[in-house]
Amino acid sequence: MSLLADLLSTVFERATKPLAQQADSGAPLDEMMRDLVRNHDEVQGMVLAQQILNRYHAMEDAEKKAFFLMLAQDMDIQPDQVRAALDAYEADQTKATYRAFVEAAEAPRQEMLRRLNQVPGATGQLVAMRADLLKLVRDHPELAPVDLDFRHLFASWFNRGFLVLRPVNWDSPAQILEKIIAYEAVHAIDSWDDLRARLLPSDRRCFAFFHPSMPNEPLIFVEVALTRGVPSSIHSVLTEDRTELPPQEADTAVFYSISNCQAGLASISFGNSLIKQVAGDLARDLPGLKTFVTLSPIPGLAAWMESVDKNELNPDAEIDEVAADFLLNAKRLDGMPIDPVARFHLGNGAMVHAVHAKADLSAKGQAQSKGAMVNYLYDLSKIAENVQAFTTGGQVVASSAVKAQARNATRIKR
Repeated sequence: MSLLADLLSTVFERATKPLAQQADSGAPLDEMMRDLVRNHDEVQGMVLAQQILNRYHAMEDAEKKAFFLMLAQDMDIQPDQVRAALDAYEADQTKATYRAFVEAAEAPRQEMLRRLNQVPGATGQLVAMRADLLKLVRDHPELAPVDLDFRHLFASWFNRGFLVLRPVNWDSPAQILEKIIAYEAVHAIDSWDDLRARLLPSDRRCFAFFHPSMPNEPLIFVEVALTRGVPSSIHSVLTEDRTELPPQEADTAVFYSISNCQAGLASISFGNSLIKQVAGDLARDLPGLKTFVTLSPIPGLAAWMESVDKNELNPDAEIDEVAADFLLNAKRLDGMPIDPVARFHLGNGAMVHAVHAKADLSAKGQAQSKGAMVNYLYDLSKIAENVQAFTTGGQVVASSAVKAQARNATRIKR
């Protein structure tokens, strides 16, 4: 083989060698990060990005903390440069001065994260990286700007247009089914038999959002029961003794469990799109479905009952009446409901349809809500109207029955 052939062969091997197998340069990490932002060679940039990701993957907790502090301190915006660029733009509003201002106002770490994300498979690694960051932010508020930059980028990368809705059923790959078991956050799946009971029957459905860069990692999933009428307890939905209902005979779709799967995607909202798309798809495929409701926990109820002035509550009130009062009237300082599940569904355009006592007799249900549960109704024709009422005026749209329950719970007129 000629010298030229040897050279070309070597160049080809280097170009096609998996990035993860490239030898680490041994350079200081902060130098590598700055080089990555400045580098304009795509191949060399991807090699450098892979080496940074490899280094991060091998870090212990203390090293990860130092890494994030480096992002916060060494790759932050320079306020004097931002002010100067803004002054220049105000004095002469041109394309060039605007570009200079935008560049000055963006922390270099954002560009570094973008370039890390160019590595195949890096999106999932960056989601895991943010999960590590979130564990530190509470005790290290100086890291909050770094988290804001992650959130800014993730809001674009995980835009609804990039997400793929896929059904999850008993025939789905085992690695996905294992993750459904692991990520279920509302009603624990205790075994493969338990999972089969939720996925195999014809009157049960499960749907999940996936991202093309994380094809085997569900981002969020919803479990659906097809029923006749609105259920008043989770036992009636999950019991193995129930009679399977032919889907064509169902008139109600019950969203009884919604689980976010990726800790690193906290505050990146998928749930509203998921519920609305699943409801729309089910209505198209099963025209007999007329009602779309949740059967939701009330996780803040028990704690609120311990904190509220007992003189405000009617001592003869039933737990469903107290729960109704909590959902309609217990508010944060910003006027939004205390209960996080209520904020989620009301913000998505649902209404408080019905509140039930003795609806969740599990230890978890008793501890968080004394067994009470709530149905949020998604009336597809009124979602936009309800969203407007909630987001602009903080109005909690509720049925007359729930309003009556709430009135019975208190001694004072609300």
